Amino acid sequence: MSASPVYLVDASVYIFRAWFSMPDAFNNARGEPTNAVYGFTGFLCSLLEQTSASHVGVAFDESLTTSYRNEIYPEYKANRDPAPEELKRQFKWARAVAEAMGLACYADPRFEADDLIGTLAVHWRDRGHPVCLVTSDKDLTQLVRENDHWWDFSRNRKLGAAQVLERFGVSPEQIADYLALTGDAVDNIPGVPGIGPKSAAALLAHFGDLDRLYASVDEVPYLGIRGAKSLHRKLVEHRAAAELARQLTVIRTDVPSALESPEIARRTTDDAALNRLFDELEFGGMLRQRCLRA
Repeated sequence: MSASPVYLVDASVYIFRAWFSMPDAFNNARGEPTNAVYGFTGFLCSLLEQTSASHVGVAFDESLTTSYRNEIYPEYKANRDPAPEELKRQFKWARAVAEAMGLACYADPRFEADDLIGTLAVHWRDRGHPVCLVTSDKDLTQLVRENDHWWDFSRNRKLGAAQVLERFGVSPEQIADYLALTGDAVDNIPGVPGIGPKSAAALLAHFGDLDRLYASVDEVPYLGIRGAKSLHRKLVEHRAAAELARQLTVIRTDVPSALESPEIARRTTDDAALNRLFDELEFGGMLRQRCLRA
């Protein structure tokens, strides 16, 4: 009998999606917005209903400005506005709901949700469990290995290792180097100016990884790649930027706080805690019953 699949949830994706898509009319009696936590709670119910998952880890971001990546590169994610207070409050409620539903939750001031997910993915994969990464963040495709999946739940789009290669032109193991070359505007990582997805994929197809590319960079002008001479110049001029970018794009798999408590087998729902939360949030009976049954 195969081991149970492990579902690792990138919570911020689904909280922000609900924040922007759910009506502003969701408020409690104190006038506090509850739309993001309402949408996130519905997502959790749907996930559990569709998968009957026995192993679920939910990772939250606490490190928008305090992660080790900000120490390496202060401009990392500097293009993002800080979350408003009314959304920060909902993040706390969202975690409380997930915990009351018996789900293991993780957050760390120095490591991002991606790193927590990466650490848990390796831990459970090493123990024979297939891993499903529940997110829409393409960065996490670098964690996919045989029998694993990246799952954009809201769009019901799944990518295995072969589909990652088909979509990006590189294998999951090459995604971090691919992003180091192309840059990542979402995270404010510049990469190598002038190198786009097709060029990055072609270079990595030939050399394998960033280290081997730079070890043999003088071969680049002679490759059968469009604009090879120009690519060589760009790579040489921006080598430091590419190597800095890779420090930012690689997802860590050794986060101490996750390794200290990696157990994500789902616990029994705490009905009393869930009912108290829903009383405070003033959620209706339909969502309450879904959560209590999930």
